[in-house]
Amino acid sequence: MPFPEVRPRRLRGSKEIRRLVRETSLEPSDLVLPMFFSATLTEPRPIGTMPGVDQQPISHAKAAAKKAKELGLGGVILFGLPAKKDPEGRAGLDKDGPVPRAIAEMKAAAPELIVMADVCVDEYTDHGHCGVLRTRPDGTQVVDNDATIAILAEMSVLFASAGADVVAPSDMMDGRVRAIRTALDSSSYTDTLLLSYAVKYASSFYGPFREAADCAPKFGDRAGYQMDPANAREALREAAEDELEGADMLMVKPALPYLDIVRDVRKATNLPLAAYNVSGEYSMLHAAAAAGMIDLDRAVLEVLTSIRRAGADFILTYHAPHAAKLLGA
Repeated sequence: MPFPEVRPRRLRGSKEIRRLVRETSLEPSDLVLPMFFSATLTEPRPIGTMPGVDQQPISHAKAAAKKAKELGLGGVILFGLPAKKDPEGRAGLDKDGPVPRAIAEMKAAAPELIVMADVCVDEYTDHGHCGVLRTRPDGTQVVDNDATIAILAEMSVLFASAGADVVAPSDMMDGRVRAIRTALDSSSYTDTLLLSYAVKYASSFYGPFREAADCAPKFGDRAGYQMDPANAREALREAAEDELEGADMLMVKPALPYLDIVRDVRKATNLPLAAYNVSGEYSMLHAAAAAGMIDLDRAVLEVLTSIRRAGADFILTYHAPHAAKLLGA
């Protein structure tokens, strides 16, 4: 029946009714906090383009783990800043590097906390690209796919041996999921989960992250291996291939400009699906709030709810501590 018999506003009449009929939930356990650990710092170093986010010394890992657990977060994902970089990113294979050490410290302090480790060489290469470089006959340099996945597989085993619950390759090399799964299984890490950055676009929204992880490319860009923002069907192909290769969970990155992709991938797979609410998305909200344009608290929860509504089971977000406090209020 039409109005006046039907009045949808009845379902919005009070906070209690709105909560009762709410279609999409958002809890602290839906949120994963990205963290940056440095091999050289003794005190946190603020990241200028990301208000409230720091590069952390490894000595702070235990306290950070306890805090994440107290907030009820779904987990953390770790990125490393090594003491030295090299052309192939082999600094990422150092068992005494920042990520293995931080993993061990966090798991010792909060064993139940889900600790994920980003698997990529961009933080460890002196050129900032996500792979080993190969020089073509014409003198141009490109990322060598197959040489790179061998390093990624070794890195994944290292992180698993340090205690990571989840390894998360973010490089977008072809075949890396199969190579990593094979390496983990052959090293008896059959229970280690693999979260694939299956659909990662060559986005302009990564700018602040490149300061945080000190990984801006020294030349060119990453469009030769990350996805074209104009492509949607390709996202389904990438996700399907990673599922076939053995991924336990899939991810779409970034989140907000690609909510249609989150929804499309959600419909195409039964695997758990993550979305990465990336650095540029985070910093935009803070910049707008600092300019008096938006209410930061409301905007944070609205953004995160929109990502869940699109189909993400969990969200990697720098807003996680702030949002968890808001949700617990």
